Amino acid sequence: MQPSSRPASTSTRPAVSPLPRPTQQVNTQTKVLDTVQGRLLCIADIRGRLSALNDLAREVNASAIIHTGDFGFFEASSLERINDRTLRHLTMYSPLIPQAQRNHLLEAQNPPAHIRQTVNVSMLSEFPLLLSGQIKLTVPVYTVWGACEDVLVLEKFRAGTYTVDNLHVIDEATTRLIDVGGVKLRLLGLGGALVPHKMFDNGDGAATIAGGQGTMWTTALQIGELVDTAQRVFDQTETRVLVTHASPGREGIISQLALVLKADLTISAGLHFRYATSYNEFSVQGDYKGFRQKLLSGKEAFDKVWESVKTQVDIVIDENQRVLLDKFLSVVERIPPPQGQTGPPGAPAVEEPAWKNCWHWNLCDAAYGSLVLDVKEGRVSAEIKSQGFNYAYRRTTPVGTSHTPAPVGAPQNPNSVPATKPSTPIPPVAAPLNKSATSTPLPRSGKDTPREGAETPANKTNGTSSGGPTPSEKNDRKKEKKKEKKERERAERETKEKAGDAEPSEKKEGGEPEPTEPQQPKPTSGKATPNVDIPEASTSEGAERMMSPATESTGARTPTSKRPPRNPWTLFVRSQTPANEGELREFFGEAKDGIIRVHYPASYAGKNQKMAFVEFGDEEAMKAGLEKHAEKLKDTIPEVKQASDREPRDNAFRGGRGWRGGRGGFAARGLSQAGLTRGGPPHMEGGEKKANGDSKPEGA
Repeated sequence: MQPSSRPASTSTRPAVSPLPRPTQQVNTQTKVLDTVQGRLLCIADIRGRLSALNDLAREVNASAIIHTGDFGFFEASSLERINDRTLRHLTMYSPLIPQAQRNHLLEAQNPPAHIRQTVNVSMLSEFPLLLSGQIKLTVPVYTVWGACEDVLVLEKFRAGTYTVDNLHVIDEATTRLIDVGGVKLRLLGLGGALVPHKMFDNGDGAATIAGGQGTMWTTALQIGELVDTAQRVFDQTETRVLVTHASPGREGIISQLALVLKADLTISAGLHFRYATSYNEFSVQGDYKGFRQKLLSGKEAFDKVWESVKTQVDIVIDENQRVLLDKFLSVVERIPPPQGQTGPPGAPAVEEPAWKNCWHWNLCDAAYGSLVLDVKEGRVSAEIKSQGFNYAYRRTTPVGTSHTPAPVGAPQNPNSVPATKPSTPIPPVAAPLNKSATSTPLPRSGKDTPREGAETPANKTNGTSSGGPTPSEKNDRKKEKKKEKKERERAERETKEKAGDAEPSEKKEGGEPEPTEPQQPKPTSGKATPNVDIPEASTSEGAERMMSPATESTGARTPTSKRPPRNPWTLFVRSQTPANEGELREFFGEAKDGIIRVHYPASYAGKNQKMAFVEFGDEEAMKAGLEKHAEKLKDTIPEVKQASDREPRDNAFRGGRGWRGGRGGFAARGLSQAGLTRGGPPHMEGGEKKANGDSKPEGA
């Protein structure tokens, strides 16, 4: 712990400093933006791309910017102070390095020296350009520092060596008041990462702040001085906003600090999520006890550290630092009393107001989203915009394909600011499969399901069963086994036939068969499951979980095919003349931008291309295609309608398609008379007359 050398900003600091200030005075000022209405843009982790600040403010018409850390406080001399690990981290997530160059620098075979020889400060931050005036801030920017900054650059701001127009660094002794829209917002800031075991280590810091080797962290004296500053400027008419890099949603000590400061709102970062979050403790805690438990956990984590360093700290701190330390310890001890506990006068303890009234925002990185506080007529409204995850990959990725999910909580890699959609969809983290749930596989058919009265482990006692099957039940089981065997044989035969030749097409009034999306054959009984191909990625246990339990239910069975479901926003197009994919897209005119896929049925592709399924990205795009397509396609008027699934076949004619295997008797004759078989009458409408008198449906 080093003695204080920071310019005096409170009564706890000596008056000797490079910029002497009168004691009892706090470093503060008021900025009047607009007394009618104003918009405040809140962002996190701009990561040195400071030229984007003006663009972001202009996009949302912001009067000021509040930034929550990782601003990019680096200069040319900072590189020699950054250790190899931190430099690699900064290289990995800097938005100023082109992706190709970043990939080359981060190759596994490259030693740290290669990165150090290649990377210069312009690849990590535009702060030198801001300092020299080449970049100018068009709106006031209020920021704290984050976990990756150069502490010596911040010390130069605190000493007054560095100043930048419209840039305000909010620290434990510096506060700002924004008068906007009928509300006075008091900004109180705390920078650095919260690392409990380093709270009494200053590193290269000269006073209450700490850092070194390109990183910065929060100290106990820093929190103590922030409390002292907040107490000196307290005004009941102000709305207090606590701006921190660490999240009060995760860190109990930061939540305790918000209670001591009487904060109305908190804005934080540091979690690097793809969505910004908005919450109060009442909305995320099950009860008041859960709220207290989070604060107690923060206190316990600090107490372990405090007990080990208490003796050493008492030896080295001076009188002024003792006052700040006591204020910090008051924060750690700030635990709301339990509900129902009586106070000193005997009255019940009052519920902590912050439990329901303090509202928190945790921001995603600036490349992925932002928060806008719109202040008007005394009301502070919020607008959150987040890029979020891209779930489109689920529509096109085959079942069984593995993905490497983006790690939750890890810093993301912003390639541009403002945010743009990533070229490669990043799936969200999937919950791990509960292996215990697959230890007992689900039954495949009715014979695996114990019947009422049958012997089971549950009703066995001392090696005897409570009841056995009756003769009639045995007879029923034999019949069921025989029926199941027939169903399995039929399913296998249909699978082989489907692989060997095309399935007959549905027939329309016009005589020309209308192809439909190929679907998996359905079993005619609920007691047998047809044999289907299981994706290679599935285990035997996983295959059991994919099957529906065999019951007598008439409900739909769980799909067992590895074929993805049909796109519900699909149009069916039938034309008298062939048309390729490009001609079909042009046929839809303005609506062609909504087309994501053109599919020709397998039995027609490469022959005449007279029929196609045109898939759209959403319902609105499909409706536009249905309404705005051209009247003619290659001088013919095509049929365009929304595609629908195949209707169930009539049992009298297509009962299990037994006629294909030489069975079905009446069904086969009925199909022949209807002209749906190759032996049908030669006068079938729309058919082709063959030399032997048979007719053949077009495309069969």
